[in-house]
Amino acid sequence: MIGGVAVETGPGARSVEPTVDARMIEAAAAALNRVVTRTALEPSPRLSQRFGVEVLVKREDLQVVRSYKVRGAYTVIDRLDPRARARGVVCASAGNHGQGLAYACAALGVRGRVFLPRNTPRQKRLRIAAIGGDNVEVIVVGDTYDDANAAALADAQRTGATVVPAFDDPYTIAGQGTVAIEIVEQLGRVPDVLVVPVGGGGLVAGCAAWLRQRHPGVRIVGVEPSGAADVAAGLAAGRPVDLPDLDTFVDGAAVRRAGAVTLPVIAAADIEMITAPEGQVCVEMLDFYASDGIVLEPAGALSTAGLDELARRGQLVPGSTVVCILSGGNNDVSRYAEVVERALVHEGRKHYFLVEFPQEPGALRRFLDEVLGPEDDVTLFEYVKRSNRETGPAIVGIELARAADLAGLLERMTAAPAKCEQIAADSPMFRFLL
Repeated sequence: MIGGVAVETGPGARSVEPTVDARMIEAAAAALNRVVTRTALEPSPRLSQRFGVEVLVKREDLQVVRSYKVRGAYTVIDRLDPRARARGVVCASAGNHGQGLAYACAALGVRGRVFLPRNTPRQKRLRIAAIGGDNVEVIVVGDTYDDANAAALADAQRTGATVVPAFDDPYTIAGQGTVAIEIVEQLGRVPDVLVVPVGGGGLVAGCAAWLRQRHPGVRIVGVEPSGAADVAAGLAAGRPVDLPDLDTFVDGAAVRRAGAVTLPVIAAADIEMITAPEGQVCVEMLDFYASDGIVLEPAGALSTAGLDELARRGQLVPGSTVVCILSGGNNDVSRYAEVVERALVHEGRKHYFLVEFPQEPGALRRFLDEVLGPEDDVTLFEYVKRSNRETGPAIVGIELARAADLAGLLERMTAAPAKCEQIAADSPMFRFLL
């Protein structure tokens, strides 16, 4: 029981669906007390100076499983009756929700199965197994979160286990909404703006459900990845819809379809939805690591990546207080090479070209001497010499010291004997290079 509402569980049971309201979220907060970490709310001098507002970050990357997801998973499992607990639980996850379920299963002595898509970083898979121990089985299936979710639902139908949704459940939403309660208590007042990363919408729905009842004046901004804006698509359509294309780079927020429970809560709460390019997310990840010593996964840097869009729109009021939720820190170190690459491309400092070199001695030397600037660096050179042709094509990657250096580079390429063609960022070849 939570929020005064009883829910029957198990196959064939009659379910009384509760409304997600402030009392329900406050009851979840009481149940989570001393179970999860009360994560720090820290000022960010770097971001405050950059944007001219007071920026604070809510460090859910320091949560007990390095993600806020444990709040929702524990809340769902904790309210199950003994019969439901005996049947076990099952979930689909992009990684973080699975860790939350694994922690809850280990803490409550419940058996669980976690279904993960193949793009889930290895680090997250291993963490789930380590956290859950003998209580949790990890199953990898499908290419996207939605594939894993379909497999989890089929498993629950077959075994009678209770599905623990990553976001689309009133109790999941209630547990995740406890983040907002902590922010206001720690700040001692309400922020002017709360910026929330958005995947399926559970976190933003929970925060909004509590704030709209207790502190309705707070401006709430939800930030989705540009390549996975499922909530914005659902709001535009008036119902959850499938995204035709999905960029899975921000794996913790790469959801094809918004939740049927989360979307109405978000729609009723008057939340502003914006998107952040995946490249900007990478820039934020690197800035947090290099400047602040904070390791974030892509979804963890999503909220602060949205500040650039708000600044571009002139929607950051000088002197206002802005809180950004850093949702997770489960990043696989092997991904940093791609993170650096995407960041450089986004900043306009990394470019690729198709260059037709004359097949004669000294052609490459002339290209280096006459085309490259003093601070330009060749990071990729793929070339095969063919004896029966006058020219030979090469793919050349060039990193610039400054984005503004591109104009001079293109001028020198135009004047060079070699024919140079820039590879467009939206071309299939460019996507292959990334």
